[in-house]
Amino acid sequence: MSAQAQMRALLDQLMGTARDGDETRQRVKFTDDRVCKSHLLDCCPHDILAGTRMDLGECTKIHDLALRADYEIASKERDLFFELDAMDHLESFIAECDRRTELAKKRLAETQEEISAEVSAKAEKVHELNEEIGKLLAKAEQLGAEGNVDESQKILMEVEKVRAKKKEAEEEYRNSMPASSFQQQKLRVCEVCSAYLGLHDNDRRLADHFGGKLHLGFIQIREKLDQLRKTVAEKQEKRNQDRLRRREEREREERLSRRSGSRTRDRRRSRSRDRRRRRSRSTSRERRKFSRSRSRDRHRRHRSRSRSHSRGHRRASRDRSAKYKPSLCNLGCLELKSLLLLQLPEC
Repeated sequence: MSAQAQMRALLDQLMGTARDGDETRQRVKFTDDRVCKSHLLDCCPHDILAGTRMDLGECTKIHDLALRADYEIASKERDLFFELDAMDHLESFIAECDRRTELAKKRLAETQEEISAEVSAKAEKVHELNEEIGKLLAKAEQLGAEGNVDESQKILMEVEKVRAKKKEAEEEYRNSMPASSFQQQKLRVCEVCSAYLGLHDNDRRLADHFGGKLHLGFIQIREKLDQLRKTVAEKQEKRNQDRLRRREEREREERLSRRSGSRTRDRRRSRSRDRRRRRSRSTSRERRKFSRSRSRDRHRRHRSRSRSHSRGHRRASRDRSAKYKPSLCNLGCLELKSLLLLQLPEC
């Protein structure tokens, strides 16, 4: 990579896709499914194991340092929970690596001569001391490269002690095996990176293995996987607690709403009872008023009928009396006629 490309990648990593106003780069967001979530979390095996014996080639998903910067900026404001996708990716990769390790162990068990359990334990002890020497040498080289010479010298002194233990363990293993069988190379599969380790490997070979990019890359991947599992478990526990708290709050609100609703219904019922009572009272009053008015009307009609009946009776009696009694004029005419009759001479 040229110096200009390195500077561009550094700026992308620091400032994201919008560092120079390039809108074409913003068409793909870091939330897109095409973007590798393991790359955003800096744990994609395609990046970590690049250039090693187990180079996986280019990842099928998008890798962009600018998108990683966008994710880091956005993750400070809200939880995107990309750790779950990255954990699934690393788990599938480590499961495949462990499967290869078991197959390699099975092939070694089939090809190498059978030995007793005691001899196997002694050989295992030699392998463990070899691993310890290799790890200490790799650490001493790293400290020396960083300029920490004193710590590097202390570790080299520890390496000499482990070498002495290894020499004793090899003597015990040699004494328990025939000479012809001891000269045979005994292999072991590395539990971390599934590489083959020899029982008689020298210190340089062990240091190159345990300090190499392949072995350290697998250590980084496994440590990142453990960290992701812990982070996902904590976030899931937090989500469950938040969900439980929201459920309790919702149930509490529902209980309060039911209580308030029952109180409202009670108030409505009491109001409706009061209204019914008032209506019944007003209705009874109206009925009483109506009954009284009807009784008064009946009384008035009765009185008017009685009055009219009495007036008609008196009128009829007067008419009858007038019919049968002569008037004063009639009486006067009769008297006059009788006087005239009396005065006429007899014939």
